[in-house]
Amino acid sequence: MGEAYWGEELHVPLSSDGQVSAYVWPLRILSIRGESCGGPTIGVDVGNEEVIRFDCHANRGHWHTGGYDRLGTPGNSHVDFPEGVASIQEQVAWSLRHLREMVGDLLTQSEQEEAAQKVESYLVETGLTTIRNHIEKNAYLRTRAIDEKVIVG
Repeated sequence: MGEAYWGEELHVPLSSDGQVSAYVWPLRILSIRGESCGGPTIGVDVGNEEVIRFDCHANRGHWHTGGYDRLGTPGNSHVDFPEGVASIQEQVAWSLRHLREMVGDLLTQSEQEEAAQKVESYLVETGLTTIRNHIEKNAYLRTRAIDEKVIVG
């Protein structure tokens, strides 16, 4: 299968010029070593470049930093969630909190200093709340994918 996306992608601005934005896919389905998994994917783009991404996929969950698109292969930017952050709900909560507290630093670490300075805290707060609500509204998609045996629960 490779990759599939269920639900409507949502973008929210994190800077007043819209060049820094966050997005979410309510359900991104991946096939990893022959086993399909899936959950919400949250990311931050600068212009058309994906810079940060959180793949909230339970036991296969992880995130990417350091300028995901610039580093060439996913393994160069792969970071496991902290120990104890295992469920999709925990991973989503951790990701949103990490972005709320660290988005500027994460952008700077990804060689996006100018973008980091453009981030507006009120846009981060309202945008991440909108993303959280979109994930909650579309939580049924993962249940449906498990019921239809598209992914392993």
